[in-house]
Amino acid sequence: MVVYRRLQDHADAEGRCWLAMNTIAAELHLSRATVKRAIDELCRERFIRKEHRWRENGSLSSNLYYLL
Repeated sequence: MVVYRRLQDHADAEGRCWLAMNTIAAELHLSRATVKRAIDELCRERFIRKEHRWRENGSLSSNLYYLL
């Protein structure tokens, strides 16, 4: 739940957050793999919804997370 709380801390008034996994990992002193597993679990349990975001050049940007 520490990852969920970090997303809450950075969410806007509409419950949207777009922190990069590396940023979450660094702020919480966790590995990127641990953060990825936590986010996957939060999605499965329907605490959040994840949406991929893309840059103009077609490369993947940070995900957009919706707190549900």
